[in-house]
Amino acid sequence: MNVISAPLSRFVQALPRWAAALWWGSLTTIGFLVVPLLFAHLPGTMAGTLAARFFTAQTWVSVACTLLLLLASRPQEGEEGDPPPLHAARLLVVGGLLLALLAEFAVAPRIVARENLAVWHRIGSAMYFTQWVFAALTFWRLGKRQV
Repeated sequence: MNVISAPLSRFVQALPRWAAALWWGSLTTIGFLVVPLLFAHLPGTMAGTLAARFFTAQTWVSVACTLLLLLASRPQEGEEGDPPPLHAARLLVVGGLLLALLAEFAVAPRIVARENLAVWHRIGSAMYFTQWVFAALTFWRLGKRQV
């Protein structure tokens, strides 16, 4: 390997861990820090409007990270033996991607429209928390790999 390809190879190998870290970290920051602070310090309507925007942005971060993880989990030619941790986490990644998209396009519009707000808010919160668990498990599995 030449001087440039060795660091590039290490970067490419570490990319799934960084994507999983960004996915889990952004879910944690938005859902458990930023949005609660909005509701603690702003009037309800303003906090709700901003929270909806943050959750939409979070959806696209989740989509980008999960798609990158899915691309990285494709088996390589000639791969044998036990699958890498990312292959084992593929269902978690797909589940997280689906939850993010469902929350954004099926649940969020109902919350914004205040349609049966309590029910849809509970459903959206459960989906967000489940996605957070999937991201945490993915990050944990990838973190167990040797560097």
